[in-house]
Amino acid sequence: MTAEPQHKWTVDEYLAFEEESEIRHELYDGEIFAMSGASPRHNQISWNVVGALAPQIRRGPCRGFAADMRVKIPTTGLYTYPDAGVICGDPQYTDEQPRSLLNPTMIVEILSATSQDFDRGRKFAHYRTIPSLQIYLVVDQGAVHVERYTRQPDGQWILYETDDVTETVELPAIGASLALSDVYERVDDL
Repeated sequence: MTAEPQHKWTVDEYLAFEEESEIRHELYDGEIFAMSGASPRHNQISWNVVGALAPQIRRGPCRGFAADMRVKIPTTGLYTYPDAGVICGDPQYTDEQPRSLLNPTMIVEILSATSQDFDRGRKFAHYRTIPSLQIYLVVDQGAVHVERYTRQPDGQWILYETDDVTETVELPAIGASLALSDVYERVDDL
């Protein structure tokens, strides 16, 4: 007995499905992947990151976005929902309805035990193909640990990481910084 071939989703099918769905999905290479619900720690860290960045970028050329902003990576075809991010300058979107963002300047992913390998590996490989992306920030929810990947003028990425809650991570491409004490505030209460 042979297995039935799996349905390959078109972009139009995916977008229509996503409009009706109560949960978010990623699309890659004709397959959709349900995104699991976030833990209380994940939600607190997300709230803290957005809350710390918002006042710093509010009056400048950048604007933030939260987890419901879909990003399309044109070179690889991945549609995904980062946990947060920042756009500097005018946002660019696909012509599709609903539209997907094409030009983030910074993307934030909050790691879980199930997502950490993908977020640091294959997903980051997709993100690196976005020409506008300058900072990829990875925040661990299981321990105090932040990784900042910064694109260099030659296209290389440099990693800075810390697990010191007294440190501040500089985010020069968006004119902001994040104190780890702010990122992890009240997380141990959960």
